[in-house]
Amino acid sequence: NVPVIPADEKNLGELTLRETMAKHRENVACAGCHAKFDAFGLVFEGYGAIGERREKDFAGRAVDTSADFPGGGSGIGLAGLRANLRAHRESQFIDNLASKFLAYALGRTLLMSDDPLLAQMKTSLAASGGRFDSLVTTIVQSPQFLTKRASAPGPVKTASLN
Repeated sequence: NVPVIPADEKNLGELTLRETMAKHRENVACAGCHAKFDAFGLVFEGYGAIGERREKDFAGRAVDTSADFPGGGSGIGLAGLRANLRAHRESQFIDNLASKFLAYALGRTLLMSDDPLLAQMKTSLAASGGRFDSLVTTIVQSPQFLTKRASAPGPVKTASLN
């Protein structure tokens, strides 16, 4: 019985998205999860569906990109989110980025034997001043990447000239 939030901001009535989300969090069944992630979405209200900057939502109301983040701190927009992540969650962000990127690059679930490579990735990232290319370089030079098995080839498809 979770209340549905309309997909189009024009259908929110007199409420802004922020007010609608606050009302949604009044439902005890919803509040536990939404308290953890709503703030991270609200800071992006200054961007439209395709990433364009905006000052008003589709209903013509001014957007508010301020947020109170879970675990403390507040911020405005993307700059506020960045500052909060750096101050309170940088280590978690880097751990998640490194593990997800490595799993993607290897095309498999990570194993305990990948832990030294993850540590090397984090060391390389710190030494490079946070440059993303250091993660790529560390991965592509790793034994895990250089010796990964290709998936079994599927049936060969040929184009018909008829």
